[in-house]
Amino acid sequence: MASNEGGHPRLRLEETFRNGVRLSIVAALDGVPRAEFGPLRDLLEVSDSVLSKQVAALEQAGYVTVHKGRVERRVRTWLAITPAGAEALRRHLRAVRDVATCSLTPQPAHAPRPTPHAPQGARLSRDTEFPGVTRGA
Repeated sequence: MASNEGGHPRLRLEETFRNGVRLSIVAALDGVPRAEFGPLRDLLEVSDSVLSKQVAALEQAGYVTVHKGRVERRVRTWLAITPAGAEALRRHLRAVRDVATCSLTPQPAHAPRPTPHAPQGARLSRDTEFPGVTRGA
């Protein structure tokens, strides 16, 4: 992950999660103790080989663990997100939110956000006039 807290928020995006399947895997695993490979594959609508490859990358990064075991005579694979993976997901989602709300116009935290009717970059006040909007007396 790039560590540039003072720069543009895109620089804080987790490199590992730039692959949509990897992001989908950790998002699906977040909040559950573990998930079986087959149902996760079906949820994400990917092939066994695609899921295996992306899980291997996440495991190497320390973001998921893989446990293999037997249920009756069949081998099963379970996946779980690690604490490091959960924290990396939260950091990544914060960075995505910050990218989405990044603006060229600095505004204090308490400033109202422009409405869809306001011109781009407009600041609103009680006296702002909008075409087609009638104010009560």
